[in-house]
Amino acid sequence: MQLAKVVGTVVATQKSERVDGLKMMILRPMGPDGALSSSYLVAFDAVGAGEGEVVIYATGSSARQTEATQNRPADAVIMAIVDTIELDGALTYQKADDA
Repeated sequence: MQLAKVVGTVVATQKSERVDGLKMMILRPMGPDGALSSSYLVAFDAVGAGEGEVVIYATGSSARQTEATQNRPADAVIMAIVDTIELDGALTYQKADDA
């Protein structure tokens, strides 16, 4: 599992029927200190994540272990939305309170 920030979405009107109904998000991997990678990837969203949120994602065969992606051609899936990150006793990330 790895951390990433959701930075966008992908819409594909023509795609395999096996992925119909799955939302695709663009992720930018990050470290627990909040440093963003220079790379990007596309992942299916199994938890209702939104742009700007920090998430945990899995790749490879683990990406096919959620209810949303089971037995589907998935190589990356968002499986959790992060509330806080603590690193070496210091809070490095806290999700904004929208209320």
